[in-house]
Amino acid sequence: MIGFLIKKTIYDLWDNMFKIVILNLGFLVTLSFPIFVPLLAENYFHSSVLEIFLSAVGIFCCFIYLASAALCLSSVSDYGFFGFGDFIKNLKIAWKPGVVIGLIVFLLYLILNIVIPFYLGSENPAGLIPAAFIFWTSVFAMLSFQFYFSVYSRLGKNIFKSIKKCMIISMDNSVFSLFLFIHNLVVMIISSILVFMFPGPVGVLLYLDEALRLRVLKYDWIEANPNENHRKIPWDAILIEEREKTGTRFFKQFIFPWKE
Repeated sequence: MIGFLIKKTIYDLWDNMFKIVILNLGFLVTLSFPIFVPLLAENYFHSSVLEIFLSAVGIFCCFIYLASAALCLSSVSDYGFFGFGDFIKNLKIAWKPGVVIGLIVFLLYLILNIVIPFYLGSENPAGLIPAAFIFWTSVFAMLSFQFYFSVYSRLGKNIFKSIKKCMIISMDNSVFSLFLFIHNLVVMIISSILVFMFPGPVGVLLYLDEALRLRVLKYDWIEANPNENHRKIPWDAILIEEREKTGTRFFKQFIFPWKE
């Protein structure tokens, strides 16, 4: 299944390269707001409060941007396409999940940079226990919320249900969730060579949506076959139609598709 997931993602990335590069460029422009605007505010207005406020606004704008991009990418995973008009339209509904995940990420930032160091820095050895508990809880949260945008886009646009489903999916697919997290870290490191233009953060969102879509197929099979051994998922049978739709390409077909 993982091999098919990577192959389909590569195909979809290649077929939508221009749009993904543009979306990544837009994200980098959005990301520049919380980086540079607060510095200008500090230099010209000398207000730390204004600097913090502008940083928070900029960060929330980044997550809203990613939420809108994720809503567009679901159509790519489903063998469709999207236009930039769809991205603008999705901004109207992306602000809520974007703000929520922004608050969650901010909370995780505080936990990892303030709460855990506080317990580790205490002279009481008993502080190691809450520090370890909070650390592993944070790790579980990071593995879970990597699915957040895809779950919200694909499994119903309800914030609290999306949070719950993220946790359930992560617990039920713990090894797979860890693999995706590590894979995406590697992809982002590689993307830094191209200044995060490709595949970049939008490419990671597409990969996560493709992964969730295949996981949904697994749950559809489990629901249709309640008496089967659910520890052995027959991916070859489940993915027959998917493999037919995706097909197989050679290097020449990537570079010169019009010759086929």
